[in-house]
Amino acid sequence: MRNTALPTLLAAGLAAAAITTSAQALAYGEGDFFTRVGAAHVNPKSDNGTLDGGIDVDVDSDTTLGFTLGYRFHDKLGVELLAALPFEHDISLADGAIDASTKHLPPTLTLQYYPLGGTDSQFQPYAGVGLNYTTFFSEEVDIDGVDLDLDDSWGLAGQLGLDVLLDDNWALNAAAWYIDIDTDASLSGIGEMGTVNIDPWAFMAGISYRF
Repeated sequence: MRNTALPTLLAAGLAAAAITTSAQALAYGEGDFFTRVGAAHVNPKSDNGTLDGGIDVDVDSDTTLGFTLGYRFHDKLGVELLAALPFEHDISLADGAIDASTKHLPPTLTLQYYPLGGTDSQFQPYAGVGLNYTTFFSEEVDIDGVDLDLDDSWGLAGQLGLDVLLDDNWALNAAAWYIDIDTDASLSGIGEMGTVNIDPWAFMAGISYRF
């Protein structure tokens, strides 16, 4: 009886140790650096404003490669910087009478809250608030002899995301940001024409790696 009980207790102890080790390995928390990489899609709101002269503006969406770098300075708190390859947007003016385009980079820094941080939960949701800076470049408009200029933008951003942990380093990730992006538009020879309200939702889906 005793000979049977000892291996049983040993096996139970090893199983408990394995579970504890796994939980500790999967627990994301204080001191972790991480990066997230995936397909990033920027979808501007449907009504992007009206320029002087009643010129309606419509900004199309675009998809490119996005990536982030973050750090958890507390089990439940961290910071993350969003970056991406340049987005390129087609712009329709005056109901398609005038075509334009621009490229932009929208780095966004957020302070994040992880309600399940420091636990062994496989699902790690998070929310964040922060600041966005968007710089526009390579603006073009199909009017001979006229150049389009879009001013850089500063605005607030909100974020929701989820990591689904696969092991102690890798996870699947999905995240969404709402970003306040407003830019003043100018045409050479005419001057400032008004404000373009882009205010997009940005979505990213991909993988996460913890250092």
